[in-house]
Amino acid sequence: MSLRPLRRAAVVLTAALTALLALAAPAAAHGADAPDGTNYRAAVIELSPAPPGLTARMVEAGARLELTNHTGRDVEVIGYSGEPYLRIGPGGVYENTRSPATYLNRTIAADTQLPPQADPAATPTWQRISAGPTARWHDQRTLWLESAPPPQVTADPAREQQVRAWVVPLRTGDQPIEVRGTLDWVPPPDAYPWWVAATLGFLLIGAAGLVPAGSTAGTRSLRAAGALLAAGGLATVALTVGRALDAGAAGAGGVLLELVSGQVWTLLTGLGALAAGGYALARREAADFALALAGACLALFAGVANLAVLSRSVVPVLWPAGLARVLVTVILATGAGAVAAGVLRLHAASRAARHTPGDPRPTATLAR
Repeated sequence: MSLRPLRRAAVVLTAALTALLALAAPAAAHGADAPDGTNYRAAVIELSPAPPGLTARMVEAGARLELTNHTGRDVEVIGYSGEPYLRIGPGGVYENTRSPATYLNRTIAADTQLPPQADPAATPTWQRISAGPTARWHDQRTLWLESAPPPQVTADPAREQQVRAWVVPLRTGDQPIEVRGTLDWVPPPDAYPWWVAATLGFLLIGAAGLVPAGSTAGTRSLRAAGALLAAGGLATVALTVGRALDAGAAGAGGVLLELVSGQVWTLLTGLGALAAGGYALARREAADFALALAGACLALFAGVANLAVLSRSVVPVLWPAGLARVLVTVILATGAGAVAAGVLRLHAASRAARHTPGDPRPTATLAR
C-alpha cells in the first residue's frame, strides 16, 4: 500500500489541528487581562520605608502591581476603603473575601459586580490564593481608567508629562509602608514607517510565489520563503518570551510556566511557523500548503493580535518598545508574505496540472 495518501492525510490533519488551536487563541490570550499596548506608563518610584526583602514593581505594561515579600513577616495591602485587602507573608498570599478590592481588582476596568459579602467594615475573612511570596493585582490607584485623556494631556498630547503621583498603602504589624509611584503620559509613536516596512517585506516574500516552481530559481525561492517564515517564527517566540518576562516570570521555570499558562497559543503559532519553514527548506511534499497555512496563522494570531505594539508607546515586553515593534513588523511581513507565496505556488501548480494531461503525479510540483 502506498504511503502517499497517509502522508497527505497527516498533512491535512495537522493543518486542521493547527487552525483549531489558533482559533482558540483569543479566548486564552485575554485571560491575563493585560493590554497589548498603552500610552500611560505606570512606574514604582520607591517604598517608604523600605524594609529589606520587600520589593515592588509594575508588570504587564503597567497593568498590575507586583509585591514580593521576603521579610519573614506578613505584609498587608490596604484596599480602597482602608480595609485589609491582601496579606503576603511566609504562609503565602491571602485575599480578604470581605474586601471590595478583591472583586474590583479582578479586571483592569474594575467592572466586577460586588457580592453581598463585600463589606470593608467587616472582620476580614482570609482565603489563600498562592503558596509563594509574590502577589500581582490590578490596582486602580495606579491606572488611568477614563476613556478620554486627562485635561493636561488633551491640551498638549505631544509632550511626555506626569498625569499624577500615586500611593498604595501597606502595613506590616503596626508599621505603615507606602508604595509610591507615578503615572505618566508618553506620546504614541508614528506607526506609518512600521506599516511601510511590513508591506515591503510582504511584497518581497510574496514575489517568491511568482517564480516558476519547476526551475532552479523556483526551488531557491521556496527555500528563501521557508527561511523567512522560520525567522518570523523565531520573532514570535522571542515576543512571547518578552511578554512572559514582563508579566513577572522569573527564572527558566517561571518563564516556562508563564509561556504554557498565558502565552501557549502564540508560542505554538511561532513553533508551527518554524516547523513549516523547515518543511519548505527541505522541499517536502505539500510544502506550499504548509507555507500558506502557517503564514496565515502567524500573520493573524501573532501579528494582527499584537498590532497595538506599533502604535502604543508602552508595550508588554521587558525590553525597549522599539525592539518589540521590529519583531511585530517581521512577524507581519513574513506571515503575510508566506501566505502570498504559498497561494501563488499552489495556483501555478494547479494550472500546470490542468494543462498536463496524463501526468500521474500532478502534485509533485508543489515542493520543487
